[in-house]
Amino acid sequence: MTDVLWTPPADVLQRSRIGAYLRWLAEHRGLTFADYDALWRWSVTDLDAFWQSIWDHFGVVAHTPPIATLTDRNMPGTRWFPGATLNYAENVLRMPGRTDDEPVVVAHGQTRPPATLTAGQLREQVRRVAAGLRRLGVTTGDRVAGYAPNIPETYVLMLATASLGAVFSSCAPEFGTRSVTDRWQQIEPKILVAVDGYRYGDKPVDRRAEVAAIRAALPSLRHTVSIPYLDPDGPPAAGALAWSELAAETDEPLAFTPVPFDHPLYVLYSSGTTGLPKPIVHGHGGILLEHLKMLALHHDLGPADRFFWFTTTGWMMWNFLVSGPAVGAAIVLFDGNPGHPDLGALWRLAEQTGTTYFGTSAPFLLACRKAGLVPREIADLSALRGLGSTGAPLPAEGFTWVYDTVGGGLQLQSLSGGTDVCTGFVGGVPLLPVHAGEIACRALGAKVEARSPDGTPVIGELGELVITEPMPSMPVGFWNDPDGARYREAYFDVYPGVWRHGDWITINSRGGCVITGRSDATLNRGGVRLGTAEFYSVVEGLDEVVDSVVVHLEDDEGGAGELLLFVVLAEGVTLDDELRRKISRELRTALSPRHVPDEIHQVRAVPRTLSAKKLEVPVKKILTGTPVDQAAAKGALANPDSLTAFATLARHRTPDRSTA
Repeated sequence: MTDVLWTPPADVLQRSRIGAYLRWLAEHRGLTFADYDALWRWSVTDLDAFWQSIWDHFGVVAHTPPIATLTDRNMPGTRWFPGATLNYAENVLRMPGRTDDEPVVVAHGQTRPPATLTAGQLREQVRRVAAGLRRLGVTTGDRVAGYAPNIPETYVLMLATASLGAVFSSCAPEFGTRSVTDRWQQIEPKILVAVDGYRYGDKPVDRRAEVAAIRAALPSLRHTVSIPYLDPDGPPAAGALAWSELAAETDEPLAFTPVPFDHPLYVLYSSGTTGLPKPIVHGHGGILLEHLKMLALHHDLGPADRFFWFTTTGWMMWNFLVSGPAVGAAIVLFDGNPGHPDLGALWRLAEQTGTTYFGTSAPFLLACRKAGLVPREIADLSALRGLGSTGAPLPAEGFTWVYDTVGGGLQLQSLSGGTDVCTGFVGGVPLLPVHAGEIACRALGAKVEARSPDGTPVIGELGELVITEPMPSMPVGFWNDPDGARYREAYFDVYPGVWRHGDWITINSRGGCVITGRSDATLNRGGVRLGTAEFYSVVEGLDEVVDSVVVHLEDDEGGAGELLLFVVLAEGVTLDDELRRKISRELRTALSPRHVPDEIHQVRAVPRTLSAKKLEVPVKKILTGTPVDQAAAKGALANPDSLTAFATLARHRTPDRSTA
């Protein structure tokens, strides 16, 4: 039985944007490539030629041209396109192939009625808000912070901030006060733009008290602007301006401040589950080039598309989504609970908005599968031709479910990357087939390798994911890290001159990739290494199990240590010896006897970050005696109370396998 679920159409080179790029390379550079692998190898070998071709092929608008493509290939320290000045917002607002009266932003949510902005209206709103920010004294290098959801105002604010050469940073309004101030006290914003609250499903969530606390904790603030989102008729907070004042009518033209290629565009943050979140600075040029490449050549997006990704403004996928207009695509924004009133909500949204590319997370797809959902039966998904999955590895059964229930003709692209590079460095491409459970390729310009413990590259074996050549969207640096020490420590301390990402990856002989979880959360028993993703695929495949987390506590004497599994069970199900035996039997059969847990415990919830990632390492720290407050920053968690059960277990754990 073949594991190929989709193959490229015979005319893919005529129909796809990567086909057009290949024709352009042949015509303008005299370069031809036999297949994707040959193209990829060129892109990671001749960095100068490849990245210059992206600049030229997409016609990047620059105010002064670069004097070179890159200064050298050393990491960290590479400088890209020295001498160039440009502006990210100017390049996005070109919106190639889209006329002024065509929709470019389609916004839906649970707080207010749907809204649409045409290309002309988007430019007009950016013009007004940029003028408003200028009136408030914002200039090049100042920071503007948005405590706001995935709505048009947040997007307009980001583009307006970028147009001035100021630096943007967003936190989703579900973030608590502490996790917001942990982020923004580091960058000292001048302006705060905040909503009064929002609806999550049918529940109103008032955030006025949080906004007041954030204002009080940020002495750098000069002005606060209120968006009346939850209560459209409500007055702005005391001492704050209304959004309508910021976006007031003005005669000032839409202008773009030319900035160097590596000038800060926005600051993203690591999840901050332990210690302060790392403030990761991304530059105008690096983000622009990377997103042009990824959105057009890998996701095949252009003026005919409506591009959706389910994300909040606290996850880098929002930054990825909102670059869509740079390649001519319209973007679909959604704010709210994706499971309200049921898991069919986003699929119905896809029908309503005519979405052609639907992006989401692997946990969402697996939840739909578990619920027995058949999306094509509840929504007309005939416009859909691409589906993206990220946030966690998607196992083979997730792939099969998509093709069985969503549509057989679409291309499923599982991708992985990170906040650190604000993109996916492994993903899909129109030229390659889709194999169940496999990420199709390493992205163009991303020299991804798997490294064995002794540092040698391996094929067909589990290894540490590294990037051995620089990419333009690697961070400009960390905020307030003048000598680059924190930056080097984060990525380059294990393999000098090589970026270590912190994931386990297997790269097969055809270039396909499987990521099996974080390398710092790996299970290693008796010399067998196994990523946690495979473990969850087995355990959460059982009807009785809703969620799970597994940790391995090493033995100081070098023995097998202890493998502990924690499960969240379906309503009405309790953990008894029979269910323990069933879980163990499934793991033994699907994986190996070494991966049968020593103990299985029932918990009410698995701790997750605000972007839904499981907290395996903090759980492990708590179980080995680290106090909860030191093991994880509670403000970075979606469900901080979930840690209590692990702390209790750490105090009372005995071999009797009691329920936590």
